[in-house]
Amino acid sequence: MSKKHANQKAAKPAKADKPANPVASAAIPTAPHADGAPGIDIGIQAKDRAKIADGLARFLSDAFTLYLKTHNFHWNVTGSMFNALHTMFEAQYTEQWNALDDIAERIRALGFNAPGSYAEFIKLSSIPEEPGLTDTADWREMVRRLVAGNEAVCRTARKVLDVADDADDAPTEDLLTQRLQTHEKYAWMLRSLLQ
Repeated sequence: MSKKHANQKAAKPAKADKPANPVASAAIPTAPHADGAPGIDIGIQAKDRAKIADGLARFLSDAFTLYLKTHNFHWNVTGSMFNALHTMFEAQYTEQWNALDDIAERIRALGFNAPGSYAEFIKLSSIPEEPGLTDTADWREMVRRLVAGNEAVCRTARKVLDVADDADDAPTEDLLTQRLQTHEKYAWMLRSLLQ
């Protein structure tokens, strides 16, 4: 956990003591679903799980859009930096692709469906889609757009991290902290190419 996040967490008011009998005071219904599967009772209230899942859906949409943008630029980069950027973009999009599954599976573990279509990603993402084949940017503009995309992913992650922190959802906090570290590093590395 970052020093800043640790300080923010320490500044929050103390949480009330847990009731002596958590089964008797559980706010989460554990009634079975119509198909006979048990209800979700992981220690996070249903309304908090819904808020976290909604935030993670937005984060997944940003992460997927950034992945696609990075892959697009890998394919279409030209110019004097071609070899270096082609290789760098490939390393970044490969890592991003592998991380998408963890984000989607966390949404599922919270009891909600993960977005999985271009239409959903476009609706939920804060990152603009690239025009593609008809209007390819030069390498400098590609790098600028990837810096902006990585920073957008970081901003979305921080919003969801606050919601997860309030709900004591440590697995989501851990996932987002790892993603923040990665995307902040990518933004720094890319920005360095333009300085």
